[in-house]
Amino acid sequence: MEYYNYIKSLHLIFVITWFAGLFYIVRLFVYQIEANEKPSPEREILLQQYKIMTYRLWFIIAWPSAVLATLFAVWLLVLMPSWLQMPWMHVKLGFVLALFLYHFKCHQIYSQLQNDQFNYSSNFMRLWNEGATIILFAVVFLVILKNEFNWIYGVVGIILFSILIMLGFKFYKRIREKK
Repeated sequence: MEYYNYIKSLHLIFVITWFAGLFYIVRLFVYQIEANEKPSPEREILLQQYKIMTYRLWFIIAWPSAVLATLFAVWLLVLMPSWLQMPWMHVKLGFVLALFLYHFKCHQIYSQLQNDQFNYSSNFMRLWNEGATIILFAVVFLVILKNEFNWIYGVVGIILFSILIMLGFKFYKRIREKK
């Protein structure tokens, strides 16, 4: 147990860098999709640069952070197996599963864009970018509050937060379209 705080600190650091990678990769997807709509030669120059940037971000920051955050999380659960008996941990692990599904979907989008397959609009990607934000809010509130009654309020809060994000997205889209 003397190493518990070090392991917890490393887990948090890699969770933060993982989320940073997820936030930024989707923003790069937006730029890459929009670059595809530019005239030549600007399109080719930008697409090549975005491919390099996404490759480095994805394989040097996002994937290693995901793996290391998971390894340190498992180590924490080995040290504190009683957490697995707590309802808040079950809900947290559900959100972690959602985070991995989000990560894997981002990997699929990354692979498509690397192969010049543009299956999504930049507007979709802007909205998709909020998925990681919602998961982050849910997990942080859940871990801090830790009991069933409070996490129910947290889930309601996440739903309301999601609605606010959607409204903000629509408002921002209208502003962009007017310009």
